[in-house]
Amino acid sequence: MLPQEIIRKKRDKETLTTDDIQQFITGVTDQTVGEGQIAAFCMATLLNGMNIEERVTLTMAMAGSGETMDWTEESLDGPVLDKHSTGGVGDKVSLMLAPIVAACGAYVPMISGRGLGHTGGTLDKMDSIPGYVSQPALETFKAVTKNVGCAIGGATHDLAPADRRIYATRDVTATVESLDLITASILSKKLAAGLEGLVMDVKYGSGAFMATYDDAKELAENLVSVANGAGLPCTALMTDMNQVLGHTAGNAIEMRESVEFLRGEAIDERLYEIVIGLAAEMLLLGGLADTAEEALEIAAKNHKNGRAADFFGRMVMDMGGPGDLVENFDAHLVLAPHMREVRSRESGVVRSLDTRQIGVAVIELGGGRRLATDTIDHSVGLSAIAAPGDIVGPADKPLAVIFGQDEGKMDKAEQLIESAFTLAPSGTQIEERQVIRERITN
Repeated sequence: MLPQEIIRKKRDKETLTTDDIQQFITGVTDQTVGEGQIAAFCMATLLNGMNIEERVTLTMAMAGSGETMDWTEESLDGPVLDKHSTGGVGDKVSLMLAPIVAACGAYVPMISGRGLGHTGGTLDKMDSIPGYVSQPALETFKAVTKNVGCAIGGATHDLAPADRRIYATRDVTATVESLDLITASILSKKLAAGLEGLVMDVKYGSGAFMATYDDAKELAENLVSVANGAGLPCTALMTDMNQVLGHTAGNAIEMRESVEFLRGEAIDERLYEIVIGLAAEMLLLGGLADTAEEALEIAAKNHKNGRAADFFGRMVMDMGGPGDLVENFDAHLVLAPHMREVRSRESGVVRSLDTRQIGVAVIELGGGRRLATDTIDHSVGLSAIAAPGDIVGPADKPLAVIFGQDEGKMDKAEQLIESAFTLAPSGTQIEERQVIRERITN
């Protein structure tokens, strides 16, 4: 069938067959389908949607558009598992989660992305490590995963190439928001990675891609149903992103907090709950624990005893980074030279914050991207970011501490930080938000 006939069917709200979808994705991959046709297909899908069978077929066709990882010949002694987050401000979970789950006996080929917009990207954080190759050859990525137990890197051009073309078109045609296309984009790369289990961290709130809980839950249910329909066991946790996750936002500075976490130092309680909660979900999916309680216990043990820190250090070294990062992170993760405390002009208790503005402040410093082609300064960022319930003021805790290269950029970041916080009178009791709100299963 001609591509325009497939587009017409979706335009007219008809259901696409498996052959329709497979033929269209084959055309996307071999470039016999043009950019205009991809744009029309994406818009028709956004406006008219897909049923579950169409979503599964689209996802599997995109996953099969390039190379796929096959772990059967590697003789691994544990399950191949991964996690994906929909993104947020200060979301450094992957950096601790991959080595913790590897230390528990799984293999974690964690394919991650770069940041665009107010949410940071895991690969940008990894790039703050001197020498670390964040987008290695597929053979290297597989070898590190097998030898160490985990590897964090970007998708190569060989994995799900149809997704790369479709995403580039979505980005410039106002079709990024399509749940069907979001789902296929995320899961096609995960299916191509040859996983045996996947846990989704779907975030909601002011710092998330999906601001409302209902929208985020719809996405989570879509992801879980399509993944399981495609043969990939999957669950999702709904997690709060109405405040920064941890105390830092930036690249090198988040990596420093992550290493401290792995070393058992300065652990943020909310961050710990999400990391260990997601680890437990992965262990359950992989059959490495029989109950939720056992899974939580195993994950916590392998963090506390230092095994996870050891796995992280070996992964960094095998991916080209320094062999002593965990022991000497101060020497390798250099921060920008200018430091400035941002203080509230009045004393009070933090009632809430616009987390998105904190992410935008990092971009203003040069630590994020407005365009995919922008260059990032990994040394800039924010630390000691206040959270709801903290007492702040001229003589109390600052709203945040800025690390920057340029005073003018720091001025803009300071203005954003000041306007992000809403205070309540001193003595006000602020209700603590639930960090993991719901578990979504098929």
